[in-house]
Amino acid sequence: MAKILVTGGAGFIGSNFCNLMVKKGHEVTALDNLSLGVKENLVPEVKLIVGDVRKREDLEKVGYVDYIVHLAASSSAPMFDSDLRGAFENNILGHIDVLNYARDIKAKKVMFASTSSIYGNNPTPLTEDQLVIPPNFYSVTKFAQEGTSRIYSTKYDLEIIAFRFMSVYGPNEGHKKVYANVLSQFIWEMAKGKPAVLYGDGTQERDFTNVRDVCQGIEKAMNSEKKYGFNIFNIGTATAISLNELVGIINKVMGKNIPPQLIPNPLKGIYIKTQLAGIDKISSELGYAPSVGLEEGIKEIVDNLDPARIPLMQE
Repeated sequence: MAKILVTGGAGFIGSNFCNLMVKKGHEVTALDNLSLGVKENLVPEVKLIVGDVRKREDLEKVGYVDYIVHLAASSSAPMFDSDLRGAFENNILGHIDVLNYARDIKAKKVMFASTSSIYGNNPTPLTEDQLVIPPNFYSVTKFAQEGTSRIYSTKYDLEIIAFRFMSVYGPNEGHKKVYANVLSQFIWEMAKGKPAVLYGDGTQERDFTNVRDVCQGIEKAMNSEKKYGFNIFNIGTATAISLNELVGIINKVMGKNIPPQLIPNPLKGIYIKTQLAGIDKISSELGYAPSVGLEEGIKEIVDNLDPARIPLMQE
């Protein structure tokens, strides 16, 4: 049994990982300020501490842990629009606070969420050795976390792994509302008989990765005895589909025939046209292999959809 701290543990990916780990017999603490996450995402066996990674006294409430999975962050590009300074502090200074705590308690390993947004519109498949120029504030902070971790690992001999997640979807995402994955948002709108709204012509492609596979990748890195110092791994499926195709699959699963609504792209700056993960590195190093098919993952969300609790996107 391992002792695990998951920051942002009441959020989407965090709660899925916490719940899986306690099911496997580990002692899990979720640290979350509940600015976005909700305690209802967690099973009772997970210990929840309401607190902020930027406050040392909150981290010290956790005590010793073997592993830290650091997911607390301003986790979407639109979150930077309302409070740019706060988002940078949250992601970069909060990351340093977590690394310092890990070093002080002599944790075995820190794993954290970077982002595939770092790649921008690089040629696909996206591979960890590509030169990257982050296209937005969000990815700039994640790139800074990676660079800080690389130096920190060398200077303080701390094992640190960064994950560049692709387009992650799955259960426990309702609390995110407008920040949720487009796949979930499409399901919620189509369940109400409304069309999915697509930017441009709908041919943009995404590597939709089920959160169970994200948890699989994190767990394999946690359990690995390999020593990397610092390393980066993509987590995806190595398969991409267009948003038009996605709407078609959702219609099939839901037994509907709602065509998408195409609108001009309102986003300024670089818009990601194609996202497709290269996963050779994580597959060869950690034995990762995607296990949840897209239609299967969509069906799981649809089958568990409560019509009375479908998120209202205007909230």
